[in-house]
Amino acid sequence: EEVLARVRQSLLDYLAVCAAGVVFQKEKIDKYMAFAMPESGEFNAIGTGKRLALKEVVFLNGLNAHALDFDDGTNSGIIHLGSPIFSLLLPLAERYDLGIEDVLTAAVIGYEASYTMAVSIQPGHKAMGYHATGTCGVLGATIAASYMLGFTEEERFHAFAVACVSASGMLKVLDDESELKPYNVAKTALLALTSIQLAKSGFKGHHDPLGGRGFIKMMTGRDEVELKPVLLNGTYAIMKTYTKPYASCRYTHPSVEAAIHLRKQVRTEDVERIDIKTYSLAVAGHDHTDIPGSYSAKMSIPYATAVGLIYGKAGLQEFSETNIKDEKILDLTKKIYVKSDDELSGMFPGIQAAIVYVTKTDGSLLTERVDFPKGEPENPLDEEEFKDRYDALMTYAHQENGDEIYRLVYTANEKIRKVMEMIRGGIR
Repeated sequence: EEVLARVRQSLLDYLAVCAAGVVFQKEKIDKYMAFAMPESGEFNAIGTGKRLALKEVVFLNGLNAHALDFDDGTNSGIIHLGSPIFSLLLPLAERYDLGIEDVLTAAVIGYEASYTMAVSIQPGHKAMGYHATGTCGVLGATIAASYMLGFTEEERFHAFAVACVSASGMLKVLDDESELKPYNVAKTALLALTSIQLAKSGFKGHHDPLGGRGFIKMMTGRDEVELKPVLLNGTYAIMKTYTKPYASCRYTHPSVEAAIHLRKQVRTEDVERIDIKTYSLAVAGHDHTDIPGSYSAKMSIPYATAVGLIYGKAGLQEFSETNIKDEKILDLTKKIYVKSDDELSGMFPGIQAAIVYVTKTDGSLLTERVDFPKGEPENPLDEEEFKDRYDALMTYAHQENGDEIYRLVYTANEKIRKVMEMIRGGIR
């Protein structure tokens, strides 16, 4: 029951984040619709008001679900789990008129597969420049869908083998002015769909897709890797996930929360400089102070920390295209310096902490350390906090049926099609 309760939250979180993502990148989605002319069909593309063909919906749902970088993930696997999995499962469940419980069960299995692969090859996988959401995510989404649709064991195996061939994901999409991080989720969900389609058609994969010159070699540069067991440390992967209270990369969260704690003790104009120590993996690609756009702001520890100190929060509005041009925020961002710390790096992945040091203009020093920011499994959002976050996202997304969708997800024997009709919405 605890696991099922968590996966219901994960589904609600996905729906709200995806719908809000449509609004966040409205201009780009409008241009995509005009140029790509996606094929119309029977399936509801979340938040767009469109009924499109299956592949179009899977792709667009993935693109919108990761647009805000507000979707769930795990620290030890360094992977976003829910966005590629639900982007595929929901349209498939709509197609085959499946129930909400069918989706929830499949999602738990998919989370486990993605996480097990990711935690087995991280952090070396990230160091090589791979985005595990793209590489391991396609494996988990494929496994989830093949279970949900009742594939035979042989069909599931060959779907997994096809997914191993498909797996890709460049981490450079996080850097500088790039806005392609959501594309990694979109194409991952789509590749998982083609993986199950090929397997169901009878295409056979290699009998050892992980070994030899297969997935492991490609993703780690090593011939052998010890795969972690499923249910690592006795809990399901979905129980290891975080739900973000801050609308930025998870690497920024300890620093943001520390800044929020410190803001009552210091005025912005009294800050001389801010130094942040954190673990090494969080620094590269996240220590920049030049902010060319909203995507860059979400990846920046200095920017996210600055808004935390100024506003006491780091929600959607704080990363808007208007706010990223605010001179007050940008001036403070330039005063923030991020460095890796050997002791904190040695604690990874068990603890992913940051220590924030604020030097005031009078020479005094304030400091705050955060090991487990809000939203982590060790410090989860309570039910009221989760619902407040959900409501805020649904309001941002102009979704009028938020409460009814919330109720449906907790109602026994409901079909997913009813949920998808309610959240189809339309870009305003």
